[in-house]
Amino acid sequence: MHQHALLNELAGLSSENRSPDSIHVDEADSLSIITLMNQHDQSVATAVANVLPAIAQAVDCITDSLLNNGRLIYVGAGSSGRLGVLDASECPPTFGISADQVIGLIAGGPDAMFQAQEGAEDSPQLALQDLSNLQLNDRDVVVGIAASGRTPYTIGALEYAKQIGAVAIAVCCNAHSPMSDIADIAITAVVGAEVLTGSTRLKSGTAQKMILNMLTTASMIRLGKCYENLMVDLKASNDKLKARATRILMQSSQCSQDQAIKLLQATNGALKPAILMAISHIDRDAASAYLEQSKGHLRRAIQLSQVQTQISE
Repeated sequence: MHQHALLNELAGLSSENRSPDSIHVDEADSLSIITLMNQHDQSVATAVANVLPAIAQAVDCITDSLLNNGRLIYVGAGSSGRLGVLDASECPPTFGISADQVIGLIAGGPDAMFQAQEGAEDSPQLALQDLSNLQLNDRDVVVGIAASGRTPYTIGALEYAKQIGAVAIAVCCNAHSPMSDIADIAITAVVGAEVLTGSTRLKSGTAQKMILNMLTTASMIRLGKCYENLMVDLKASNDKLKARATRILMQSSQCSQDQAIKLLQATNGALKPAILMAISHIDRDAASAYLEQSKGHLRRAIQLSQVQTQISE
């Protein structure tokens, strides 16, 4: 883009404005600086609250996609891309899903996670290639993330998603952005000027992190990945998570530690059948059958087992 046009475009972004209350931040002591930052951060939750209906609409689309063998694909550049990769990478251990169900793409590829590849964000063609490599299809949901709402790489991703027939969702922090105009669903959390002018890894990044947390957590809850408020599909891949699985089983069923350990051994560490076995006093085969019947929703499986017990009595 021509330098003059780009300067004019940046001038119109609220995230690029200068904050009057941080003009003298370079003269402040440490406590004053972080106090000011904390005061600014108070506005982030409000900005996200203002777009909850759009986030809920996106959650519904993501839930439907994952139910129909689609994927959630985050796309972004720089800090925004890193947030998408972070959220995607947390989903398999937290919710027991495969790594190819929620995917994070960052402009410049994996190396950009650790070293800035700033030029990559200027190429919409690069996004098209990255999504083509994933064999994007119309069952997928593409979530483009960019504080400015104008990043070429991310715009290219949303345009390609629309072309393929995938749902295109924009997560940005400036009103009336090109990304919002393209997207099927626009989530625009306007957080305003940053304490450090233009440093959108601050409030904008915090808003994006909150939104991505909501998108995956709410979708996974809708898919039956929790029981009450417990993570019952987590993968116990290390000692901490094995201890957490034992604790979750004890919390959900009121069984003893020894009972929990034995049940988890019987289910090879799978929490849902272990909890159902503990609550309904049934064997593993019966627990598996009820879970299959309830499509993996543990609460429904418990209800089914209780109904069957009442019929039997």
